[in-house]
Amino acid sequence: MSEAKEEAVSEVTEATEVEAAPTEENSVRNGGERTDPDSDLVAICVTIGATVPTGFECTASAEVLEKIGSESRISKDRGRIYFEVSIDNLFEVHLLRSVDNLFVVVQEFPSYQFDENKEAALEDFKELVAKLSWARPLDVWKLNNSLKKRKFHRRKSSDSCDAQTDASGDASKRKGDQSDLVSPSQLPTEDQLDNGQPLASPTSGSQGEKPRETKDNGLLRFRVTCNRAGDKHSFTSMEAARNFGGAVQDMFQWKADMTKFDVEVLLNIHDGEMVVGIALTEESLHRRNITHFGPTTLRSTIAYGMLRLCNPQPTDIIVDPMCGTGAIPIEGALEFPQCYYLAGDNNVLAVNRSINNISSIQKQRMEKGRTACGMPLDVLQWNLCNLPMKTNSVDVIISDMPFGKRMGSRKKNWDLYPACLKEMGRVCRPETGRAVLLTQDKKCFIKAMSKMGQLWRKSHTVWVNVGGLHAAVYLLKRSGVSFDKLFNIHRENGHPREVCSSTKVEE
Repeated sequence: MSEAKEEAVSEVTEATEVEAAPTEENSVRNGGERTDPDSDLVAICVTIGATVPTGFECTASAEVLEKIGSESRISKDRGRIYFEVSIDNLFEVHLLRSVDNLFVVVQEFPSYQFDENKEAALEDFKELVAKLSWARPLDVWKLNNSLKKRKFHRRKSSDSCDAQTDASGDASKRKGDQSDLVSPSQLPTEDQLDNGQPLASPTSGSQGEKPRETKDNGLLRFRVTCNRAGDKHSFTSMEAARNFGGAVQDMFQWKADMTKFDVEVLLNIHDGEMVVGIALTEESLHRRNITHFGPTTLRSTIAYGMLRLCNPQPTDIIVDPMCGTGAIPIEGALEFPQCYYLAGDNNVLAVNRSINNISSIQKQRMEKGRTACGMPLDVLQWNLCNLPMKTNSVDVIISDMPFGKRMGSRKKNWDLYPACLKEMGRVCRPETGRAVLLTQDKKCFIKAMSKMGQLWRKSHTVWVNVGGLHAAVYLLKRSGVSFDKLFNIHRENGHPREVCSSTKVEE
C-alpha cells in the first residue's frame, strides 16, 4: 500500500467502521445470527461519476480497476468516467489519485430527446425532477458527508490534544467525535424525500462549528450547476440550471444559495447525453501536496497520470530535471515509494519551493503522530544540459517542460529541447529507459525528436488539456544505441572527452 493511501485510510477507516457497526437498537440475535436493518444499505451499489484530466480517462479507469476492482465507462464527454461501487467502499473512491471531482449519479440518459422549442425544453426540465429517484443518491451524499466530518474532527482534536493531558479528557473527546457521525438509520427515508421534509442535522447539539444544515430551520442550501457541451440545444446552461433548480426547490423545499450551499446538484449535458448527479466533493481532489506554488504549478492529478504512463517498477531511479515546485516527484514518492526520486531545477526559487513542499508534508505527518521516516526523494540545483549523473544510470525521466508561455520562450525552446533530449538520452539506460514529457510546444518537440531520433523512440502520445492549453504527454523509449559511440565520446579516467562534438544526429 502506498504511503499516501495509508495515511488517507487511517483517517477515514475508523469513520467507516462506526458507520457500519450495528447498535443494540437495530441489531438482534435470531437463531445465533445478527440481523441489521441497515446492512442492506451497506450492500447497495451505486454509480459514481468522476471528472479526470482530459486525456487521462484510460489512466483513471486503470486505477479504478486496480484499487476498487470496478470496470469504468468513459463518457462521450471527454474528462469523465463512470463506475459502480458498493456504499461500504465509498471511502476508497476518495483515495483515487487520478480524479478531480466525484459525484453520485441520480440517473443517466444516454440519448435524451431535447425539445427543439425552448419553452417546451425548459418545461421538460421541471417535470423531470419529480420523475427521478433521489432517495439512494441522497443516502450516499449523507454518508459521504459523515466521512468528511469525521476527518474534520480528527484534525480538530489533533490540534487541541496538547491541552488535553487527562486520560478521561481524551476519552470524552473521542466519544464526542463519534457522536458527530451519521449512522445509516439517520439517513432520509423515501417518505421524507417524497414529502419534501427537511433533513435533520446529524450533529445538532455537538460541540464545534455549527453545521450549515441547522440554519434556516433545518433546511438545506443547494445549487444546480449545468455543464453543457453541444450546439444543437435550444437553451443555455443558465436557463437549464434555473428551471431544473426551481423544480428541485419546489420538491424538497430547500433554500437556493449559489455560494454557501450544502448540496450541489449537477446537470451534465453533452449533445444528446445527459447525466443528473449530486456532488460528493466540495473542491477538486488535485489540491494536495503543494503548499508553495510557482508560476506554473502542475496539477497533482496530471502528475499522477504521467507517473502511471511510465509504469514505475520497484527500485527504479526516477528523475525530474525541471521539477519546478516538485509536484511530480512528490506525487511519485507518496504513491510509488518503492522507487527513488531525484528532482532538480536551475532556478534556486524553484528548488526552495520543492524543499518547502516536502517539509510541509513531513510536518503534517509528524502532527498526525506518524514516524518521520523521510521520503525517497532528494532535491538539487543543477544545469539541465549537464546533469551531475553517470551515463546510463537512470531508469525514468519525467518532467513538465517549459511551454514558452509563462515560463521560458518559444525561441529558447528550439535550443533547449534538443539539448535536454540529448542529456536525457545520456543518463537514461539503453533499451529499458523511458521518458514521459509534457509540453505544449509540440512543433518544437517534434523537431527536437527528429534530431535525437537515434536515442529516443516515440511510443505513445496523450493529448491533454492543461489550463486551457492543448498540450501533449509523450511517452518515449530509450533505444539500445550507446550514447558514447553515437557521439564519438571516449572516456579517460572516468571523464568523457568528446572527440567530434559537431556530430549531427538524424533519424
